[in-house]
Amino acid sequence: MPLFVVLQPGADFDATTVERLRRALREEYTPRHVPDRFVAVRDVPLTRSGKKMEIPVRRVLLGADPTEVADPNAMADPAAFDDIVAYARTQSDYPLQIPAGPRQELP
Repeated sequence: MPLFVVLQPGADFDATTVERLRRALREEYTPRHVPDRFVAVRDVPLTRSGKKMEIPVRRVLLGADPTEVADPNAMADPAAFDDIVAYARTQSDYPLQIPAGPRQELP
């Protein structure tokens, strides 16, 4: 699962920053809280009322059509959602569909 990071203006998103984030999450929480990937975005997608758009982001990351899961008119900043959509379209870490095939039974 990726962790989307909003950087302060002028901040660099390099290997040192990523390692510092990994270390902080590992020390303050647990190693299980360290994400697989860090992705820099302009802003967190919010609705016009200020709520985080967690469900639309999750659905896009799972392969849903962005036009079906979120209305740009309901967003505070549609460009923030565009960063998530661009990542979902170009990521190669996770398959977006469950492969079809015979079901395997566990012993």
